Amino acid sequence: MRVISAVLLFAFATLAVAQTNPKSEARIAKEVRHELVMLPLLDVFDNLAFKVDGYNVTLMGQVTRPTLKTDAERAVKNVEGVEHVDNQIEVLPVSPMDDRLRVRLFRAIYGYTALQRYAMPVIKPIRLIVKNGHVTLEGVVDSEADKNMAGIRANSVSGVFSVTNNLRVAK
Repeated sequence: MRVISAVLLFAFATLAVAQTNPKSEARIAKEVRHELVMLPLLDVFDNLAFKVDGYNVTLMGQVTRPTLKTDAERAVKNVEGVEHVDNQIEVLPVSPMDDRLRVRLFRAIYGYTALQRYAMPVIKPIRLIVKNGHVTLEGVVDSEADKNMAGIRANSVSGVFSVTNNLRVAK
């Protein structure tokens, strides 16, 4: 009888520890997001995304600097509970033409009166990804009208070959 009670007591203690386990996916996701937005070289021309699957994190997105890719992986590896990081971040090619497009896109979108409120936060909600003259808009806006306006403004920049508008509307 004592053996059974000890086993049951151990089982309940293990269950309690599992329920309060600090390695939960939600906590890991929150900490990974925090680490990524705190990267000092992250700017409006970079897009970082991630997926948490148990104790494994997959990094995705596009960056303009190779060091940002390695910094992101290093930061996520230091999150408590993360056992494996799959770094699938794409480093965008170096291109003076793309650099000029980035500046023009920034001015066209964030300098436009109806969209200027998005320029206020330190971490800009509209990400401008430029690869070989092709533009992808990533991020979150307040309304469908803002999403469409950002797409129209991006399409109006000379030198842009195509625009993919992946902006999401906040609910």
